[in-house]
Amino acid sequence: MLKVHYKLWLALLGLAIFVSCSPVPTEERITPERLHGQTMGTYYVVSVFAGEQEVDYVQLQAEIDAELELVNQLMSTYIPDSELMRFNRWHSTQPFLLSEPTAEVMAESIRLGLETDGLLDVTIRPLVELWGFGAEGRITRAPTSEQYQAILPYVGIDKLRLDGLWLSKADPRVSVDLSTIAKGYGVDRVADLLDTKGFDAFLVEVGGEIRARGPKPDGSPWRIAIEKPDADGRAVQRIIEPGDLALATSGDYRNYFEQNGVRFSHILDPRTGRPIQGRVVSSTVLHESCMVADGYSTALMIMEADEALAFANRIGLAAILIVKTDDGFTELVSEAFEPFMHTGGTTR
Repeated sequence: MLKVHYKLWLALLGLAIFVSCSPVPTEERITPERLHGQTMGTYYVVSVFAGEQEVDYVQLQAEIDAELELVNQLMSTYIPDSELMRFNRWHSTQPFLLSEPTAEVMAESIRLGLETDGLLDVTIRPLVELWGFGAEGRITRAPTSEQYQAILPYVGIDKLRLDGLWLSKADPRVSVDLSTIAKGYGVDRVADLLDTKGFDAFLVEVGGEIRARGPKPDGSPWRIAIEKPDADGRAVQRIIEPGDLALATSGDYRNYFEQNGVRFSHILDPRTGRPIQGRVVSSTVLHESCMVADGYSTALMIMEADEALAFANRIGLAAILIVKTDDGFTELVSEAFEPFMHTGGTTR
């Protein structure tokens, strides 16, 4: 399974992540058909409104499962014979031939890596495994400085070169983990499938990464709740209306281990080889592509709060950051994100 670093569950209670904009009488309410299952080490939920068309939902779910299974089989680090793992075992600097889907995701990974000055870095798989957040299993004690420092020489987005479908390593030890972006790509593939089938109102979620299309038949928009950064429970920080965009959230407060009172997050800084230690505890990004939103949301977590906000504003990225302060938490909102905030404000 493409078990994705538990990249933050967006959140609502159970599967109730969809909130109507304005209530209508129960007998008039139009409810979507919901298809759900397991994928990539997490769950998926697809909500669709059929409109006037007749839909074979058994067949539709089979096609959705096929799309998600394709991504998993190509890009999982939990499947030993996945295409990605075969590349990782390719201990050579000679080019390796990728499938078109994997090459597409790799190209975007490299682009985002360069744009973020290497903070979004898919070559950190050896560090992910060392810190116990990968397929090789959890750890209870932090690795030594010597252990992660020894890995840094072959970590870096500059260690990859993509030429069409051919991917090369600058060092044979380079190993890739696409968890920060592949789940969003899976969301995009399912959304594109629904588009081709003529659905004009749907919402796709895979483990908290979401892509919407609307409005719903009653004219109301999809509304999504961002989770409050509370490791002990689930509550809503803010409700937003994403329109026809995708949404991805990253956070450091659910997937971690502790040692001697020190918390070690699953989000790693490729510059240091260690878990992040900044004040940004959650970042949510809106974008046309869930794959892209997925990657940006991780990169913003690695930046300092002011740096992350400045970066988002500089490139016109719609992002909201939840930042730890001495008194609790505060929100930093990019200029492009402001139009998507529900006028009702923060939900308590």
